Amino acid sequence: MSERNIRVEPIDRQAVEDQEVEIVERKGIGHPDSICDGIAEAVAGALAREYLDRVGEVLHFNTDETQLVAGEAAPAFGGGEVVDPIYLLIVGRATKHYEGQTIPAETIALRAAREYLEETIPQLTFGEDIVVDVKLGEGSGDLQEVFGEDEVSVPMANDTSFGVGHAPLTETEQIVLEAESRLNGEFAAENPYLGSDVKIMGKREGDEIDVTVAAAMVDEHVADLDAYIDAVESVREFVEEVANEHTDRAVDVHVNTADNYDEGSIYLTVTGTSAEQGDDGSVGRGNRANGLITPNRSMSMEATSGKNPVNHIGKIYNLLSTEIAEEVVGEVDGIRDLRVRLLSQIGRPIDQPHVADVHVVTEDGVALGDVKEDVEAIVDEELADVTGITRRVIDGELTTF
Repeated sequence: MSERNIRVEPIDRQAVEDQEVEIVERKGIGHPDSICDGIAEAVAGALAREYLDRVGEVLHFNTDETQLVAGEAAPAFGGGEVVDPIYLLIVGRATKHYEGQTIPAETIALRAAREYLEETIPQLTFGEDIVVDVKLGEGSGDLQEVFGEDEVSVPMANDTSFGVGHAPLTETEQIVLEAESRLNGEFAAENPYLGSDVKIMGKREGDEIDVTVAAAMVDEHVADLDAYIDAVESVREFVEEVANEHTDRAVDVHVNTADNYDEGSIYLTVTGTSAEQGDDGSVGRGNRANGLITPNRSMSMEATSGKNPVNHIGKIYNLLSTEIAEEVVGEVDGIRDLRVRLLSQIGRPIDQPHVADVHVVTEDGVALGDVKEDVEAIVDEELADVTGITRRVIDGELTTF
Protein backbone atom coordinates (compact mmCIF):
# COMPACT_ATOMS: atom_id res chain seq x y z
CA MET A 1 0.00 0.00 0.00
CA SER A 2 1.49 3.34 -1.06
CA GLU A 3 2.03 6.10 1.46
CA ARG A 4 1.25 8.64 -1.25
CA ASN A 5 -2.22 10.17 -1.45
CA ILE A 6 -3.47 8.40 -4.58
CA ARG A 7 -7.17 8.27 -5.36
CA VAL A 8 -8.78 6.25 -8.16
CA GLU A 9 -12.47 6.80 -8.92
CA PRO A 10 -14.96 6.79 -11.80
CA ILE A 11 -15.05 9.87 -14.00
CA ASP A 12 -18.19 12.01 -14.05
CA ARG A 13 -18.65 11.97 -17.84
CA GLN A 14 -18.65 9.79 -20.91
CA ALA A 15 -15.35 8.95 -22.53
CA VAL A 16 -14.49 11.78 -24.95
CA GLU A 17 -14.59 9.32 -27.86
CA ASP A 18 -18.24 8.60 -26.98
CA GLN A 19 -19.39 12.20 -26.61
CA GLU A 20 -21.55 13.59 -29.40
CA VAL A 21 -19.41 16.66 -30.10
CA GLU A 22 -15.61 16.91 -29.77
CA ILE A 23 -13.33 19.87 -30.49
CA VAL A 24 -9.54 19.63 -30.77
CA GLU A 25 -6.94 22.21 -31.82
CA ARG A 26 -3.20 22.34 -32.43
CA LYS A 27 -1.11 25.39 -33.18
CA GLY A 28 1.83 24.38 -35.35
CA ILE A 29 5.48 25.14 -34.59
CA GLY A 30 5.43 28.34 -36.66
CA HIS A 31 2.36 29.83 -34.97
CA PRO A 32 3.32 32.96 -32.98
CA ASP A 33 2.31 31.35 -29.67
CA SER A 34 4.28 28.22 -30.52
CA ILE A 35 7.32 30.29 -31.52
CA CYS A 36 7.26 31.76 -28.03
CA ASP A 37 6.82 28.32 -26.45
CA GLY A 38 9.63 26.86 -28.51
CA ILE A 39 12.12 29.62 -27.83
CA ALA A 40 11.26 29.79 -24.13
CA GLU A 41 11.85 26.06 -23.79
CA ALA A 42 15.03 26.14 -25.88
CA VAL A 43 16.40 28.88 -23.65
CA ALA A 44 15.37 27.00 -20.52
CA GLY A 45 17.17 23.87 -21.68
CA ALA A 46 20.28 25.82 -22.61
CA LEU A 47 20.41 27.57 -19.24
CA ALA A 48 19.90 24.32 -17.33
CA ARG A 49 22.68 22.56 -19.23
CA GLU A 50 25.02 25.55 -18.82
CA TYR A 51 24.43 25.65 -15.07
CA LEU A 52 25.14 21.93 -14.84
CA ASP A 53 28.36 22.34 -16.82
CA ARG A 54 29.57 25.31 -14.81
CA VAL A 55 28.50 24.55 -11.21
CA GLY A 56 27.19 20.99 -11.30
CA GLU A 57 23.61 21.93 -10.44
CA VAL A 58 20.67 23.74 -12.00
CA LEU A 59 20.30 27.23 -10.55
CA HIS A 60 17.16 29.32 -10.29
CA PHE A 61 15.66 30.54 -13.59
CA ASN A 62 12.39 30.85 -15.49
CA THR A 63 11.81 32.06 -19.07
CA ASP A 64 8.08 31.41 -19.35
CA GLU A 65 6.98 35.01 -20.04
CA THR A 66 8.44 35.33 -23.54
CA GLN A 67 6.43 37.59 -25.84
CA LEU A 68 6.23 38.19 -29.60
CA VAL A 69 5.13 41.38 -31.37
CA ALA A 70 4.17 40.82 -34.99
CA GLY A 71 5.97 42.56 -37.81
CA GLU A 72 4.83 43.77 -41.21
CA ALA A 73 5.40 42.08 -44.54
CA ALA A 74 4.62 42.54 -48.23
CA PRO A 75 4.24 39.04 -49.71
CA ALA A 76 4.17 38.60 -53.47
CA PHE A 77 4.16 35.67 -55.89
CA GLY A 78 7.75 34.63 -56.45
CA GLY A 79 8.98 36.42 -53.34
CA GLY A 80 8.12 39.51 -51.29
CA GLU A 81 9.83 41.13 -48.35
CA VAL A 82 9.58 41.76 -44.64
CA VAL A 83 8.98 45.48 -44.15
CA ASP A 84 9.11 45.62 -40.35
CA PRO A 85 10.71 42.71 -38.47
CA ILE A 86 9.05 40.57 -35.85
CA TYR A 87 10.14 41.51 -32.33
CA LEU A 88 10.55 38.80 -29.72
CA LEU A 89 11.37 39.50 -26.08
CA ILE A 90 12.70 36.70 -23.89
CA VAL A 91 11.50 37.62 -20.40
CA GLY A 92 12.16 35.96 -17.08
CA ARG A 93 14.67 35.40 -14.31
CA ALA A 94 18.07 33.78 -14.33
CA THR A 95 20.99 33.37 -11.96
CA LYS A 96 23.88 35.41 -13.37
CA HIS A 97 26.26 35.33 -10.40
CA TYR A 98 27.06 32.32 -8.24
CA GLU A 99 29.95 31.65 -5.87
CA GLY A 100 32.21 34.15 -7.59
CA GLN A 101 31.28 33.05 -11.12
CA THR A 102 29.61 35.31 -13.66
CA ILE A 103 27.26 33.36 -15.92
CA PRO A 104 26.33 35.08 -19.22
CA ALA A 105 22.66 34.10 -19.07
CA GLU A 106 21.46 36.58 -21.69
CA THR A 107 24.14 35.56 -24.18
CA ILE A 108 23.20 31.92 -23.62
CA ALA A 109 19.55 32.82 -24.21
CA LEU A 110 20.24 34.65 -27.47
CA ARG A 111 22.36 31.79 -28.77
CA ALA A 112 19.65 29.25 -27.92
CA ALA A 113 16.95 31.36 -29.59
CA ARG A 114 19.01 31.73 -32.78
CA GLU A 115 19.75 28.01 -32.96
CA TYR A 116 16.11 27.10 -32.36
CA LEU A 117 14.83 29.42 -35.09
CA GLU A 118 17.46 28.31 -37.59
CA GLU A 119 16.46 24.69 -37.03
CA THR A 120 12.67 25.00 -36.92
CA ILE A 121 11.80 28.08 -39.02
CA PRO A 122 14.68 28.55 -41.47
CA GLN A 123 12.67 31.07 -43.53
CA LEU A 124 13.13 33.58 -40.68
CA THR A 125 16.50 35.33 -40.94
CA PHE A 126 17.71 36.02 -37.41
CA GLY A 127 18.42 39.71 -36.87
CA GLU A 128 16.58 40.76 -40.04
CA ASP A 129 13.16 39.12 -40.27
CA ILE A 130 13.04 38.69 -36.49
CA VAL A 131 14.79 40.71 -33.81
CA VAL A 132 15.27 38.94 -30.48
CA ASP A 133 15.86 40.80 -27.24
CA VAL A 134 16.51 39.44 -23.75
CA LYS A 135 15.53 40.87 -20.38
CA LEU A 136 16.35 38.39 -17.64
CA GLY A 137 16.14 39.69 -14.10
CA GLU A 138 18.56 38.33 -11.53
CA GLY A 139 17.55 34.98 -10.02
CA SER A 140 17.79 34.24 -6.34
CA GLY A 141 21.04 32.33 -6.70
CA ASP A 142 19.84 29.59 -4.37
CA LEU A 143 21.12 26.22 -5.47
CA GLN A 144 18.37 23.94 -6.71
CA GLU A 145 19.41 20.31 -6.30
CA VAL A 146 18.51 18.21 -9.30
CA PHE A 147 20.40 14.97 -9.22
CA GLY A 148 23.86 13.90 -8.19
CA GLU A 149 26.12 11.17 -9.42
CA ASP A 150 25.12 8.65 -6.78
CA GLU A 151 21.91 9.68 -5.13
CA VAL A 152 18.76 11.45 -6.24
CA SER A 153 17.33 14.09 -3.93
CA VAL A 154 13.72 15.14 -4.35
CA PRO A 155 13.14 18.90 -4.59
CA MET A 156 10.33 20.71 -2.82
CA ALA A 157 7.45 22.10 -4.87
CA ASN A 158 7.89 25.77 -5.67
CA ASP A 159 4.16 26.43 -5.81
CA THR A 160 0.72 25.10 -4.92
CA SER A 161 -0.50 24.20 -8.38
CA PHE A 162 -1.67 21.27 -10.50
CA GLY A 163 -1.08 19.41 -13.73
CA VAL A 164 -3.48 17.37 -15.86
CA GLY A 165 -2.94 14.46 -18.22
CA HIS A 166 -5.18 12.23 -20.36
CA ALA A 167 -5.07 8.98 -22.31
CA PRO A 168 -5.71 7.50 -24.73
CA LEU A 169 -5.96 10.08 -27.50
CA THR A 170 -9.22 9.98 -29.44
CA GLU A 171 -9.22 9.49 -33.20
CA THR A 172 -9.81 13.22 -33.70
CA GLU A 173 -6.93 14.09 -31.37
CA GLN A 174 -4.61 11.71 -33.18
CA ILE A 175 -5.57 13.20 -36.54
CA VAL A 176 -4.98 16.80 -35.43
CA LEU A 177 -1.68 16.04 -33.70
CA GLU A 178 -0.20 13.89 -36.46
CA ALA A 179 -1.45 16.02 -39.35
CA GLU A 180 0.45 19.07 -38.09
CA SER A 181 3.54 17.03 -37.25
CA ARG A 182 3.69 15.40 -40.65
CA LEU A 183 2.85 18.58 -42.55
CA ASN A 184 5.76 20.31 -40.83
CA GLY A 185 7.88 17.20 -41.31
CA GLU A 186 7.81 15.00 -44.38
CA PHE A 187 5.39 17.16 -46.37
CA ALA A 188 7.25 20.45 -45.92
CA ALA A 189 10.57 18.73 -46.67
CA GLU A 190 9.26 17.85 -50.13
CA ASN A 191 7.06 20.91 -50.62
CA PRO A 192 8.88 24.09 -49.53
CA TYR A 193 5.88 26.27 -50.35
CA LEU A 194 4.32 25.19 -47.03
CA GLY A 195 5.29 27.46 -44.14
CA SER A 196 5.69 26.31 -40.55
CA ASP A 197 2.60 28.17 -39.32
CA VAL A 198 0.03 25.41 -39.65
CA LYS A 199 -2.99 25.54 -37.34
CA ILE A 200 -5.43 22.64 -37.30
CA MET A 201 -8.90 22.52 -35.78
CA GLY A 202 -10.73 19.23 -35.55
CA LYS A 203 -14.46 18.94 -34.95
CA ARG A 204 -16.34 15.68 -34.60
CA GLU A 205 -20.12 15.49 -34.54
CA GLY A 206 -21.20 11.92 -34.03
CA ASP A 207 -19.26 9.95 -36.63
CA GLU A 208 -18.44 12.87 -38.90
CA ILE A 209 -15.03 14.51 -38.49
CA ASP A 210 -14.37 17.95 -39.94
CA VAL A 211 -10.76 19.20 -40.10
CA THR A 212 -10.00 22.86 -40.80
CA VAL A 213 -6.41 23.75 -41.68
CA ALA A 214 -4.86 27.20 -41.79
CA ALA A 215 -1.63 26.78 -43.75
CA ALA A 216 0.72 29.69 -44.41
CA MET A 217 2.26 29.49 -47.87
CA VAL A 218 5.76 30.81 -48.61
CA ASP A 219 5.59 33.26 -51.52
CA GLU A 220 9.09 32.52 -52.86
CA HIS A 221 7.91 29.04 -53.82
CA VAL A 222 4.50 30.05 -55.24
CA ALA A 223 4.67 31.43 -58.78
CA ASP A 224 1.05 32.52 -59.23
CA LEU A 225 -2.53 31.99 -58.11
CA ASP A 226 -2.84 28.68 -59.91
CA ALA A 227 0.25 27.40 -58.08
CA TYR A 228 -1.23 28.59 -54.81
CA ILE A 229 -4.51 26.78 -55.47
CA ASP A 230 -2.57 23.61 -56.31
CA ALA A 231 -0.61 23.95 -53.06
CA VAL A 232 -3.79 24.30 -51.04
CA GLU A 233 -5.25 21.21 -52.67
CA SER A 234 -2.09 19.18 -52.03
CA VAL A 235 -2.27 20.08 -48.32
CA ARG A 236 -5.93 19.07 -48.25
CA GLU A 237 -5.25 15.72 -49.87
CA PHE A 238 -2.33 15.00 -47.52
CA VAL A 239 -4.34 15.76 -44.39
CA GLU A 240 -7.17 13.61 -45.68
CA GLU A 241 -4.72 10.71 -46.14
CA VAL A 242 -3.39 11.15 -42.60
CA ALA A 243 -6.91 11.26 -41.20
CA ASN A 244 -7.96 8.09 -42.98
CA GLU A 245 -5.04 6.26 -41.35
CA HIS A 246 -6.63 6.90 -37.94
CA THR A 247 -10.35 6.50 -38.48
CA ASP A 248 -13.08 4.78 -40.45
CA ARG A 249 -15.39 7.72 -39.78
CA ALA A 250 -16.28 10.16 -42.53
CA VAL A 251 -13.67 12.93 -42.77
CA ASP A 252 -14.00 16.29 -44.51
CA VAL A 253 -10.89 18.51 -44.78
CA HIS A 254 -10.91 22.26 -45.48
CA VAL A 255 -7.79 24.38 -46.07
CA ASN A 256 -7.47 28.18 -45.86
CA THR A 257 -11.20 28.78 -45.77
CA ALA A 258 -10.80 32.58 -45.51
CA ASP A 259 -9.30 32.76 -49.01
CA ASN A 260 -11.15 34.76 -51.64
CA TYR A 261 -9.60 34.05 -55.02
CA ASP A 262 -11.72 36.61 -56.86
CA GLU A 263 -10.46 39.39 -54.61
CA GLY A 264 -6.92 38.02 -54.44
CA SER A 265 -7.13 37.51 -50.70
CA ILE A 266 -5.02 34.44 -49.87
CA TYR A 267 -2.79 33.15 -47.06
CA LEU A 268 0.52 34.04 -48.70
CA THR A 269 3.51 34.93 -46.52
CA VAL A 270 7.17 35.81 -46.92
CA THR A 271 8.43 33.76 -43.98
CA GLY A 272 5.79 31.06 -43.52
CA THR A 273 4.34 32.49 -40.31
CA SER A 274 1.51 34.89 -39.51
CA ALA A 275 3.88 36.52 -37.01
CA GLU A 276 5.25 38.55 -39.91
CA GLN A 277 1.95 40.41 -40.28
CA GLY A 278 -0.16 41.36 -37.27
CA ASP A 279 -0.38 38.12 -35.26
CA ASP A 280 1.27 38.45 -31.83
CA GLY A 281 2.27 35.59 -29.55
CA SER A 282 2.88 34.63 -25.95
CA VAL A 283 4.08 31.60 -23.98
CA GLY A 284 1.27 29.44 -22.63
CA ARG A 285 -1.52 30.65 -24.92
CA GLY A 286 -1.27 27.68 -27.24
CA ASN A 287 -0.92 23.92 -26.95
CA ARG A 288 -0.91 22.20 -23.58
CA ALA A 289 1.88 19.81 -22.57
CA ASN A 290 0.40 16.99 -24.69
CA GLY A 291 0.60 19.15 -27.81
CA LEU A 292 -3.14 19.81 -28.07
CA ILE A 293 -5.86 22.22 -26.98
CA THR A 294 -8.78 20.04 -25.82
CA PRO A 295 -11.90 21.81 -24.53
CA ASN A 296 -13.62 18.43 -24.01
CA ARG A 297 -11.02 17.63 -21.34
CA SER A 298 -9.76 19.32 -18.18
CA MET A 299 -6.70 21.48 -18.79
CA SER A 300 -4.22 23.33 -16.62
CA MET A 301 -3.76 27.01 -17.43
CA GLU A 302 -0.07 26.80 -16.48
CA ALA A 303 2.46 27.49 -19.23
CA THR A 304 4.71 24.43 -19.42
CA SER A 305 7.42 25.87 -21.69
CA GLY A 306 10.26 27.87 -20.19
CA LYS A 307 9.72 26.89 -16.59
CA ASN A 308 12.54 25.53 -14.47
CA PRO A 309 12.42 21.70 -14.67
CA VAL A 310 13.72 21.16 -11.13
CA ASN A 311 10.76 22.04 -8.96
CA HIS A 312 8.32 24.10 -11.02
CA ILE A 313 5.06 22.20 -10.76
CA GLY A 314 3.53 23.99 -13.76
CA LYS A 315 6.05 22.09 -15.88
CA ILE A 316 6.75 18.87 -13.99
CA TYR A 317 3.21 17.84 -13.10
CA ASN A 318 1.76 18.59 -16.54
CA LEU A 319 4.41 16.41 -18.17
CA LEU A 320 4.26 13.73 -15.49
CA SER A 321 0.46 13.46 -15.41
CA THR A 322 0.46 12.94 -19.18
CA GLU A 323 3.10 10.22 -18.89
CA ILE A 324 1.20 8.53 -16.06
CA ALA A 325 -2.01 8.49 -18.09
CA GLU A 326 -0.25 7.02 -21.12
CA GLU A 327 1.56 4.42 -19.01
CA VAL A 328 -1.62 3.30 -17.25
CA VAL A 329 -3.57 2.92 -20.49
CA GLY A 330 -0.66 1.09 -22.08
CA GLU A 331 -0.25 -1.37 -19.21
CA VAL A 332 -3.77 -1.89 -17.84
CA ASP A 333 -6.45 -3.51 -19.98
CA GLY A 334 -10.08 -2.43 -19.82
CA ILE A 335 -9.67 1.38 -19.65
CA ARG A 336 -11.49 3.48 -22.22
CA ASP A 337 -10.63 6.94 -20.90
CA LEU A 338 -8.38 8.23 -18.14
CA ARG A 339 -7.69 11.58 -16.48
CA VAL A 340 -4.83 12.22 -14.07
CA ARG A 341 -4.69 15.34 -11.89
CA LEU A 342 -1.63 15.98 -9.74
CA LEU A 343 -1.86 18.71 -7.11
CA SER A 344 1.20 20.03 -5.30
CA GLN A 345 1.54 21.91 -2.05
CA ILE A 346 4.32 24.48 -1.82
CA GLY A 347 7.27 23.20 0.18
CA ARG A 348 6.20 19.56 -0.11
CA PRO A 349 8.46 17.02 -1.91
CA ILE A 350 7.39 16.78 -5.54
CA ASP A 351 7.17 12.98 -5.34
CA GLN A 352 4.53 13.43 -2.61
CA PRO A 353 1.67 15.35 -4.27
CA HIS A 354 -1.05 16.82 -2.10
CA VAL A 355 -3.27 14.45 -4.08
CA ALA A 356 -2.88 12.27 -7.17
CA ASP A 357 -6.44 12.09 -8.47
CA VAL A 358 -7.13 9.50 -11.18
CA HIS A 359 -10.51 9.31 -12.92
CA VAL A 360 -11.33 6.27 -15.02
CA VAL A 361 -13.88 5.24 -17.63
CA THR A 362 -13.73 1.48 -17.94
CA GLU A 363 -14.72 -0.63 -20.92
CA ASP A 364 -18.07 -2.41 -20.86
CA GLY A 365 -17.91 -5.39 -18.53
CA VAL A 366 -14.92 -4.05 -16.59
CA ALA A 367 -15.47 -2.78 -13.04
CA LEU A 368 -13.31 -0.11 -11.43
CA GLY A 369 -12.27 -2.64 -8.79
CA ASP A 370 -10.80 -4.81 -11.53
CA VAL A 371 -8.19 -2.18 -12.42
CA LYS A 372 -7.86 0.03 -9.35
CA GLU A 373 -4.93 -1.73 -7.72
CA ASP A 374 -2.91 -1.83 -10.96
CA VAL A 375 -3.60 1.85 -11.62
CA GLU A 376 -2.49 2.85 -8.12
CA ALA A 377 0.73 0.85 -8.48
CA ILE A 378 1.69 2.58 -11.74
CA VAL A 379 0.90 6.03 -10.36
CA ASP A 380 3.03 5.28 -7.29
CA GLU A 381 5.93 4.02 -9.39
CA GLU A 382 5.85 7.02 -11.73
CA LEU A 383 5.75 9.48 -8.83
CA ALA A 384 8.73 7.75 -7.23
CA ASP A 385 10.71 8.53 -10.40
CA VAL A 386 9.50 12.13 -10.75
CA THR A 387 13.04 13.49 -11.02
CA GLY A 388 13.38 11.49 -14.22
CA ILE A 389 11.16 14.14 -15.81
CA THR A 390 13.78 16.76 -14.92
CA ARG A 391 16.58 14.78 -16.54
CA ARG A 392 14.64 14.15 -19.73
CA VAL A 393 13.52 17.77 -20.06
CA ILE A 394 17.10 19.02 -19.71
CA ASP A 395 18.26 16.47 -22.28
CA GLY A 396 15.55 17.66 -24.69
CA GLU A 397 13.73 14.33 -24.74
CA LEU A 398 10.29 15.71 -23.83
CA THR A 399 8.20 18.23 -25.74
CA THR A 400 6.24 20.84 -23.82
CA PHE A 401 3.84 22.09 -26.48
